Amino acid sequence: MAGRRDGRAAVPPVHELRLPGASAGAGVPSRSQPPAGAPHRQRPGHGGDVHRQPPTLVPRVGPALRGGHRRDRGAGRRASDDQRRQLRRREGAHRPGGAGHLRAARRRLDPAVRAGGVTDGTPAGASVGERGAAITGIGQSDVGRRLNRSPLGLTLDACLDAIADAGLTRDDIDGIATYPGNMDNPPGFSGAGVVEVQDALRLELDWYTGGLELPGQLGSVIDACVAVAAGLATHVLCFRSVWEATAQGTKGRASVTSGGGGGGGGSFRAGGFMQWTLPFGAPSAANWIACYAQRHFHEYGTTREQLAHIALNARKNAGRNPKAIYRDPMSLDDYLAARMISSPLCLFDCDVPADGATAVIVSRADATAGLRRRPIDVDAVGTAIRGRPSWDQWDDLTTMALRDAGAMLWDRTDLRPTDVGVAELYDGFSFITLAWLEALGFCGKGEGGPFIDGGDRIALDGELPLNTNGGQLSAGRLHGYGFLHEACLQLWGEGGERQVPGPPEVAVAAAGGGPLAGCLLLTHRP
Repeated sequence: MAGRRDGRAAVPPVHELRLPGASAGAGVPSRSQPPAGAPHRQRPGHGGDVHRQPPTLVPRVGPALRGGHRRDRGAGRRASDDQRRQLRRREGAHRPGGAGHLRAARRRLDPAVRAGGVTDGTPAGASVGERGAAITGIGQSDVGRRLNRSPLGLTLDACLDAIADAGLTRDDIDGIATYPGNMDNPPGFSGAGVVEVQDALRLELDWYTGGLELPGQLGSVIDACVAVAAGLATHVLCFRSVWEATAQGTKGRASVTSGGGGGGGGSFRAGGFMQWTLPFGAPSAANWIACYAQRHFHEYGTTREQLAHIALNARKNAGRNPKAIYRDPMSLDDYLAARMISSPLCLFDCDVPADGATAVIVSRADATAGLRRRPIDVDAVGTAIRGRPSWDQWDDLTTMALRDAGAMLWDRTDLRPTDVGVAELYDGFSFITLAWLEALGFCGKGEGGPFIDGGDRIALDGELPLNTNGGQLSAGRLHGYGFLHEACLQLWGEGGERQVPGPPEVAVAAAGGGPLAGCLLLTHRP
């Protein structure tokens, strides 16, 4: 008892970690694994590769294509590796990506596409998945730093705006979807949940969902698309609210990152992934994403001067957004002089905590007649995750789960990256945006640095306008929903001073990083 008179041990014993001994039996056969870049339906054993052995190329005849705007689901090609507009690859450690070339001219949408997002040749009653859904309204509350308003009040502002924007009433809403649901830890991460909003708006629901384990922050919207397409609801109110800026002001910054009490005091027991990172001073996604960025820098020669253009482009666009938190001009020198947060990410590579709420109405495509304006069609979604769902055990540390979500998106449509007129890509940290550009095939793998270098390609008048409202880096951290809201504004031609010329007819909205990722491909014909 180590001499203690109360009979208790000084410290609890450390449990022994026992490893199984080598088997005396026959060797375990190699397990067949899906090849890297396999289509989203492929599973182990389906013509896969043997783990840690070079893949074998097997010719495959794809299914016949349907005519018109859409295509059979199985006929899609992998965007990240086989995209016809992929920039010339230059692989190897410390090898920079190629300089690339201009994208091909965008195609106009096929006029034969119906408002519901289905080709005229689709048989009546056929299952069309997400294409049975449309976005009919959007809303957003005030956005700012420490607004000192209740999170439920901000949420209701956004929800009521979205309902009115669609030309609906509260009586028309029969579904609710949100992310991450009502949760108190970390403080400010969630503003309201399904129960509070349903009760406050007196809604009668046929379907609802709210939770954290989804394909990224837009997973709740994707759930809503599936629900209306399946006939579980007609008009679903999707919302996301945050009040992290106020939480930092009242409870301290440390409480937001660690989940501790006011000012970061009190105890916090790390579990799961955090037990391996917190003891080493890596409690934040900033630390984890920095590891991905550092590996990308090492493998492909990406530089901070290149990565800076994600933040510089965001700040320039935010100057045209009256709701943006940071609108003052920023130079490359300003960026390089900013304090380091977790190398190679500096202060301006990290998004801005904010108070605010965003809402979107997802409607059944055949129930949109007579609404205020032509809806936005959901052409395809990407939700796949093929690697280990871990922040630090991913099979390729130069990318993340967004690699699989992006590939799945293009497998479900005949549109290509060259058809996209505006991209709203998650920038919780600037490197995530660069990784989304590669995952969605806007440039080749490892070529994100050269693609954004100089900022011309991603400017409002460039070949791929990016994060046109300023993103979360300058407009404020609305946790994914802000990108979908902005994509809809651009497609409807309601972007104001920051409107992309055209307006564009195809947009992609993507959110998430690490093991969480989801994306939507949206179309709209004037």
